[in-house]
Amino acid sequence: MPQPRFDRRLFLRATAATGAAVTVGGLSAPAASAAPGGFPDYTYVRTLLTPSQLKYNPTGEIIFPCVRGVYDKLSAPLGRYYLYYGPHDAPGGICLAYGNSLEGPFTEYPNNPIVANSWQPHYSVSHVASPHVMWHASAKELWLYFHGENTTTRLARSKDGINFTYDKVVLSTSMLPSGTTETSYARVFPHELPSRGAHYVMVFMLNNTTNHRDIDWGWSADGRTWTYDQQPLIRHADVGAVNVGGPHLLYRNNSTYVVYNKDKESGGDLMITEVGNDFSKRTHLGVFYNSRSGAPENGRSAAPSFGTDGGVPYMIYEAGERLAGSIAMARG
Repeated sequence: MPQPRFDRRLFLRATAATGAAVTVGGLSAPAASAAPGGFPDYTYVRTLLTPSQLKYNPTGEIIFPCVRGVYDKLSAPLGRYYLYYGPHDAPGGICLAYGNSLEGPFTEYPNNPIVANSWQPHYSVSHVASPHVMWHASAKELWLYFHGENTTTRLARSKDGINFTYDKVVLSTSMLPSGTTETSYARVFPHELPSRGAHYVMVFMLNNTTNHRDIDWGWSADGRTWTYDQQPLIRHADVGAVNVGGPHLLYRNNSTYVVYNKDKESGGDLMITEVGNDFSKRTHLGVFYNSRSGAPENGRSAAPSFGTDGGVPYMIYEAGERLAGSIAMARG
């Protein structure tokens, strides 16, 4: 069902990434702005999840947080906020933690992983990782997009945010130009593109035989069947990086932006590019969040997810070396 732009912004204000009590992307963030695009200047506050303190810890690493406000979506949630994450390396696994504040603490769900690397008869892969959960307003479901292998992104759907039903493959390397080797780390957002008949947008990381990772994008009328741009949205070379990844859409001042991370060797910072509401712009605005050299970031921040709680903006993100970090929280 079509999602009018007004409803999309209501959604954003109701989920854990900006809004009434929580929102996606900083729409209602306080005016204290130092980051490009008029966004808040986020400052690291604390670490929320550390692999060594988790019961489910098969590989000693976790990545790609996604936070969602569920208190006004689910009938009996475990907490006001669900934080999805997981290890990347085999066997991976989609995991859940829950809490009543974006400040933390978050409690590990005792039966992680909620989605494993084998889900018969649908797939059996070395790993599943990078959970992104979107509230689908018309279906009244939480839709989980996740990858496994790195060539394939899948969709599963849930009424309670814990028990998921498998749906389908939504993205694979076969849908992009020849030579594409990875299509992963996807995030999906309600977003109106009238000229394309679309109500949802996906941003994701793309790799090819050159082994330099870029950001690509696609659009969909229903969140299930997608069309993908055959050219990158943001090229690594455009921002002086070897690799870029971990993209997230943000909305502010009637425009649309992508926040994403550079590899550590290229600075390890979060960058921001304005793409406009129709994705026709490519205005690279520079550093969105400057990674600190000390712990836990150690020169690298990545894969941000955004939320607002009580009018205060938060960013929850990977902090530290790739595959050796934790999930941290910064406040705007």
